[in-house]
Formats: sequence, structure tokens, C-alpha cells
Amino acid sequence: MTVDTSSPSSLDLRGPLQSALVVGLIYIFLVGVSSLESGIKIMGEDTQESLFSAASNPLAALCIGILGTVLVQSSSASTSVIVGLVASGALGVDDAVPMVMGANIGTTVTNTLVSLGHIRQSGEFRRAFAAATVHDFFNVLAVALLLPIELITGVISGTAEAISERLVGASGTEWKSPIKAWVKEPVGWLKDFWEAVGTSGNVQGGLMVATGLVIILMALALITRNMRALVADRVERSVNAMLSRGGGSVALLLGLVITIAVQSSSITTSILIPLAGAGVIALRNAYPVTLGANVGTTITALLASLAASSPESLTVALAHTTFNVMGIFLLYIIPLARDLPVLGAEKLAQVAVERRTLAVAYVAFVFIVLPLIGVAVLG
Repeated sequence: MTVDTSSPSSLDLRGPLQSALVVGLIYIFLVGVSSLESGIKIMGEDTQESLFSAASNPLAALCIGILGTVLVQSSSASTSVIVGLVASGALGVDDAVPMVMGANIGTTVTNTLVSLGHIRQSGEFRRAFAAATVHDFFNVLAVALLLPIELITGVISGTAEAISERLVGASGTEWKSPIKAWVKEPVGWLKDFWEAVGTSGNVQGGLMVATGLVIILMALALITRNMRALVADRVERSVNAMLSRGGGSVALLLGLVITIAVQSSSITTSILIPLAGAGVIALRNAYPVTLGANVGTTITALLASLAASSPESLTVALAHTTFNVMGIFLLYIIPLARDLPVLGAEKLAQVAVERRTLAVAYVAFVFIVLPLIGVAVLG
């Protein structure tokens, strides 16, 4: 006979304690964003210009966004860094918008890599690879369509700026963010620490930037892990229950809610891959979940902008949301374009099943080789 040593009270406390931990981690994440902004400002305008001159070319900026997101495996992290750079004045809004578009493409590498785990089973691999790359196709098509429109008309940044002005005031002014005040003291401690060890100027600024990056990445990783532990079971039940009934707006909303809950679009989309591979979820039902995830993941950049003191940082975060909403309208709401990512993913998956080395080559070329070439040639 075994004795259950666990008590109901200990189980009841697990959720509240993890929730409190997440709140603390969000605060630490905001400290990281503010530290990054402070470090860039310390480094001065000349250093900023030399570091980010490549971003003045929109295609190079797009490639930087892809590579940065692939490197950290999180669009939430890369867009938060971009928001911090804009807040510091190192990046302009016009340069940052192509970078967040690139982050949208880069984040799809995770679920595409997950699909390669099914490569030994032809049927499973075809379904899983299609479910992963439908996200790739949508994001690439959205960028191909909306980046030229943005460069010509400025409609995305203009819409975001108009919303930002209504919320916090015009660009070039100081926005008295309450979050900024809350994180000011810990950032001051970090600055004092690096001064105490004898650093100054660019060295001190670089260390502040590095500290901020480490804090952002670690905090987001821990937030995602704890949120996944809190809601994982409910997420999988919700996905199975809702998507078994169909896709459409319900699936899109599901992707949005889950991504906000777990703070990671990669987790949301990666949950779909084994389900699609097993044939539990049809590709056309999984597709809108990825679109909702695109919008949901922008919440992190919006949160990061609260730790900054410039309306421009909020404008960039809102531009990320605006871009994804416009992409859904043009490529999903409009019936003529809705099937394009699905058809592209199905054809690519069929080719990948027949020549599986091409699947690996596709991932390496699209997410690493092509962006590197873009930065090297255009930067």
C-alpha cells in the first residue's frame, strides 16, 4: 500500500506561486529592456551610427530581423530588443519596421525544425511539414506584399504613429511612462555596478547592452516555461476541442489567446505540428491558428514599449501589430488570396517527402544563408 504524501493545499499553491513568479519575471524583463536602452544611449551617436548603419537599407534591415530572430529562437525577444533600440534613438521607426517584419519570418524556423522530427514517416512528415511551412509562406507573402507598400506609402508606420499619438503624444516628446519609473532604480544599480568596476564610455555602454540582452532572453525563456506549465494541459485540450470542429475565426482567436497566454508564438505553432502530423488536425484548420499567433506575439513588444520613454518605441510595437493585422486582412479575409499559403505549403511538403534532403536545405537557405547574403550585399 502506498501513501500519497501530497496535500491539496500544496497543489493549490502551485498555480498562484507560479503566477507570482511570472509577474516578477515580467518586471525583470522590463528592467532588461530599460538597461538595453540606457546602454545604447551611453555609447553615443557615433557608435550607434556605425553599429546600425546597415539597417538604413530596408532589405538589409529585413534580413537582420530574420537572422536575429533565428539566433534567439524568439520573435518576442528580437522585437523587444528592436523596441529598446528605437527608444534609445539608435534606430529610427522607418528602419525598425522592416526589422520587425523580418522577425515575423524568422520566428517560423522553430516549428519548421519541429516538423523535421517526423522525417522518417512519409505520411506524417508530409502533413507536419505542410503545417509548419504554411506559416512560412504566409509571413513571406505578407512581407513581399506589405513591405513595398510600406516603403511607398508609409501606411503601416503612419497608422501606428497615429494610434501612438492618441495614446502617449507626438513623436519627439518625452512620454512619462509609469513602468519606466518602476524600473529606473534597478537600471541605476546596474550602471553603478559597471562604473564601480572601472568601466566608462563605450565599454560601460556595451556591458549595459549585454546585461540587458541577457536579462531579456533569460526572463522571456523563464516566462514562457512557467506560462506553459500553467496552461499546457488546457492549451492542448482547447486546441483539440476547437480545431476538431473546424477552423476560421475561432481558430484565429484561439491562436491569439494561446500565444498571449504562453508569451510565445513558437510554442503555439509547434503544438500544432505533431497534431497535424498525426492527422488529428487538418492543415486548413491549423492555418488560421498560426495567424492568430502572429498577432498574439506582438503583445511582448507592446509590453517592452512600456519600459521606454519615447512614443517612437510604442509606434514600432504598434507597427508590428498593424503589419500582422493587415496581413491577415489581405491574405486571409480576402477569399482570393486565402489558399495561396496552403497550396504553397502542400506543394513544398510533397517535394520534401520525395527529396528529404531538400527539406533541410530549405531551412538552412531561407533562414540562414539568404539573410546572410542579404546583409553582406546590402548592408
